[in-house]
Amino acid sequence: MVDKILNEAESKMKKAILAVSSEFSTVRTGRASPALLDRIMVDYYGTPTPLNQLATVSVPEARLLTIQPWDKSSMENVEKAILQSDLGLTPSNDGTIIRLPIPHLNEERRKELAKVIKGIAEEGRVAIRNIRRDANEHLKALEKKHEISEDDLRRFQEKVQKITDKYIEEIDAMLSNKDAEIKEV
Repeated sequence: MVDKILNEAESKMKKAILAVSSEFSTVRTGRASPALLDRIMVDYYGTPTPLNQLATVSVPEARLLTIQPWDKSSMENVEKAILQSDLGLTPSNDGTIIRLPIPHLNEERRKELAKVIKGIAEEGRVAIRNIRRDANEHLKALEKKHEISEDDLRRFQEKVQKITDKYIEEIDAMLSNKDAEIKEV
């Protein structure tokens, strides 16, 4: 029973790490990445549809994304969705393909992005701490039912804490890498 609680907690923490990682990938640095457009929803015949389900997104150069919609009639809606997003990018349309140049970041925008990624990292840490709390509550319930001893409870709580520390360190490492990427000129 205890192993199940520990494995479940670790599994949930891994999912939290993946969520933080995917959120980080949607934050614009100075490089072109198709993941930047993952959150963009396009109004496609009255239905909000993810951009990656309407078009091919590619990276021909380090600072350029190209978007080629499969349905040419959706070009205008794709452009509108990009302009309305919080990315701060301006698309150029030649009738068959939309080019999205990624400009260099200015110092003010870098500071804003640093705050954004710190917020994302903190959300991840909070999620991991919540998972730790839930696991500890399950362990305490086992101890109350006299299924494990007080000493076992303390030992298992220490294991949960070690797992928690490991994943929080992982988030901190991801944060410092992303921060370095943003501050890179």
